Amino acid sequence: MSSQALCQPPEASPPDDAAAKAAPADHRVTPMMAQYVEIKAANPDCLLFYRMGDFYELFFEDAETASRALGIVLTKRGKHQGQDIPMCGVPIDRADDYLQRLIGLGHRVAVCEQMEDPAEAKKRGAKSVVRRDVVRLVTPGTITEERLLDPGRPNFFLAIARRRLSETAWRYGLAAVDISTGHFALSETDAAGLPAEIARFEPREILLPDSIAEDADLAAFWRETRASLTPLSRDGLDPASAERRLKEYFGVATLDAFGAFDRAAIAAAGSALFYIEKTQIGSRPVLHPPTSNQTGAALAIDAATRANLELTRTLSGERAGSLLATIDCTVTPGGARLLAERLAGPLTQTGLIRDRHDAVAYLVENASLRDAARRNLKRAPDLARALSRLGLGRGGPRDLACVRDALFAARDLGALLARSALPTELAAAAATLGSLRTEIADTLQAALADEMPLLKRDGGFIRAGYDATLDELRELQQDSRRFIAALQARYASETGCRTLRVKHNHMIGYYVEVPQNIGEDLLKEPWKETFVHRQTMAGAMRFSTVELGELESKIASASDRAMRIELGHFDSMAAGLVLQSAEISAAAEAMAVVDVCAALSELAVDRDWVRPAIDDSLSFSIKAGRHPVVEAALKRDGTAFIANDSELSGDDAGHILLITGPNMGGKSTYLRQNALMVVLAQMGAFVPARSARIGIVDRLFSRVGAADDLARGRSTFMVEMVETAAILNQATARSLVILDEIGRGTATFDGLSIAWASIEHLHETNRCRALFATHFHELTALADRLDRIENVTLKVTEWNNEVVFLHEVVPGAADRSYGLQVGRLAGLPAIVVERARAILSELERTDRESPKQALLDDLPLFAAPVRAPPSPPQSDTLRIALQEIDPDQMTPREALEALYRLKATAG
Repeated sequence: MSSQALCQPPEASPPDDAAAKAAPADHRVTPMMAQYVEIKAANPDCLLFYRMGDFYELFFEDAETASRALGIVLTKRGKHQGQDIPMCGVPIDRADDYLQRLIGLGHRVAVCEQMEDPAEAKKRGAKSVVRRDVVRLVTPGTITEERLLDPGRPNFFLAIARRRLSETAWRYGLAAVDISTGHFALSETDAAGLPAEIARFEPREILLPDSIAEDADLAAFWRETRASLTPLSRDGLDPASAERRLKEYFGVATLDAFGAFDRAAIAAAGSALFYIEKTQIGSRPVLHPPTSNQTGAALAIDAATRANLELTRTLSGERAGSLLATIDCTVTPGGARLLAERLAGPLTQTGLIRDRHDAVAYLVENASLRDAARRNLKRAPDLARALSRLGLGRGGPRDLACVRDALFAARDLGALLARSALPTELAAAAATLGSLRTEIADTLQAALADEMPLLKRDGGFIRAGYDATLDELRELQQDSRRFIAALQARYASETGCRTLRVKHNHMIGYYVEVPQNIGEDLLKEPWKETFVHRQTMAGAMRFSTVELGELESKIASASDRAMRIELGHFDSMAAGLVLQSAEISAAAEAMAVVDVCAALSELAVDRDWVRPAIDDSLSFSIKAGRHPVVEAALKRDGTAFIANDSELSGDDAGHILLITGPNMGGKSTYLRQNALMVVLAQMGAFVPARSARIGIVDRLFSRVGAADDLARGRSTFMVEMVETAAILNQATARSLVILDEIGRGTATFDGLSIAWASIEHLHETNRCRALFATHFHELTALADRLDRIENVTLKVTEWNNEVVFLHEVVPGAADRSYGLQVGRLAGLPAIVVERARAILSELERTDRESPKQALLDDLPLFAAPVRAPPSPPQSDTLRIALQEIDPDQMTPREALEALYRLKATAG
């Protein structure tokens, strides 16, 4: 199909010096290929979508790459340096689908459009080249097309800059921008907090200056990030030029109105704006003024913890089964994005958290208002992204209709909320919606048709009756069609040819087509004055007439004028929306806030969640807590979740629960549910428990499960140690730490000693609230010597030789792990299970005869060397007497007498 583009007339003007240098030496380079090579040379790091008619074509290495990535046919076009030119193409109307796949694979695409009509190029000469230029660079972080975006997920790109504090310390500034919604957030952090801050935004693309990209201390982090990394030139990184760029973009004389920003954050913001200008090439997205996230304002959660807790995606990368999917009851795309944003960055300020809880509690108590608000919000399309596309010049008629419908929904929602005395967060949203001017929505309602085309070039989106001139031109088009039908009927009657047809194509315009035998007659008198021969086909002949020529001119003129009028109305309405963009964006944000509050209240009512008490203490008291995701899954199967308490509260230091119990008993679920309580409570949601009191947590750490990183040469145990080291080095007294099976990936004594020392460090140095699950039952002895450690275990019982997991957490310590029973449940062959049981019995017998507990009992807190166990006695009379007995050779009486002798010896 793409070969159609090759049928266009040759294009050219001699390539300039730059094009000649960019192209390999070849005197047979066509003018069009010279133009391609020049444009490609200016965009070497992108696949070039080169517009030719109704296709985007790719050549040379780009074609080979795209062919493999998209699974499309690789063809050839002419010769270059004696070699065939590889070529492939994608249709314009399906370009978004192909872009999505290329961007998903990490490619960047430069979109090169025809900047003039080919007919205009022909006026400069038969071989003139059509002017083309790159109109945008499509990268993972700068997508705006609706079909390429997840409606419920922000699409951030992140710019990073830094400034030196001392010889060894840096301050990092981050600018997160989502041009699809206009969101623009600045934050700052130190080197230790950088990974967690990046993970909070979950960017699709990260802009890195060379100095940061090449920093050896960060190299490992850049290698493992999932985001696309884009090298950034030093332009825009200087704080002074960055500040100047910010002021110019937002049209202000000072940045004071936006808040106090660190110089590194300003430099990052300037870099972000520079990148927008580079990729959008003349288009100006509608950005909100930058907001500042103060250091420590959000709960720090590193990437490993987010993955372990499956906050937004499961370990397999799926959204289904994550915490976000479980709690998402929003009804608008904007609300879904805000919910994801709040889940990614829970707050650490008690006042703001309580404001969110107040809003949720109010809608829990006012069910009728909640239901009415949610019904209203369901009518609201994605206002923020539609406005962004219109601001960038990429919007279509449906985006205008989207804004119209969303503005009406916002007006009605504001009127609904104005009837109530609302808590702070809802009151602020209601005030924003109540002040919204909707005159432009009334204009859109009057102007736009009921059925909207996808593209503005398709026309027909202006309502009949809105513009009298447009109506006249449309009527002329309709009359022309009727006139063509009447003309066809007259010609058929006059010539006596019932199969005569009036047709149209782009080559010769309107024409009369008749069978060849009739056509031969039309070449003669009296018809040859009326019908002018144009083409002879196989079995048919084509003619034109003066009447058809005049009619075609009228129709073409009416169509062009009608399209110009419609496009003029479109541009005028889009410009009006952009002028009001700040107000409209604020309304979009207010609707998202109401949607999130209503969704979380709906969640609380539907699943019996309670409002947590949040304060600045070191409390952590959960009564009858439940895992939100597991409970939801069990509920679908009709099974009840076993709720459990958790008490980690302390006055000046947190407590540690040391959890033992069987495999599959529920330890990991118990660990995760308590961590998720913190995330839910501090994001402003209610929690799945009978009651909950949580003192603000500043950092959340999780080491749960086992995984390796073979690509970086890391074993499962190495990954475990790296994550454990990060926890022990960074956790504070306000942190919550959950650790599962530390030390199980190495030899028993190595692992036991690491787990032992880690618990001591958490207790004495970090002094944080923690849950520590283990199968090293020897560690339970620590509860007797460390005052803030308590032993708990998962209950289990045996019935009819079957193990039954009760999933109930109770005080105490487990005496075994029931690994054999779990192996049998997993399907191990019976012979293997029985052999393992025999080996276990022997090992336990040997262990009883050479107990290791003496070693642990003699190990003082923070002891350096481990003392060896006491040596056994040199002589053991009872053991010697037993060895002298041969039961197989004894009579019953001799055996009885031997038993009496042994008893006397033991006495």
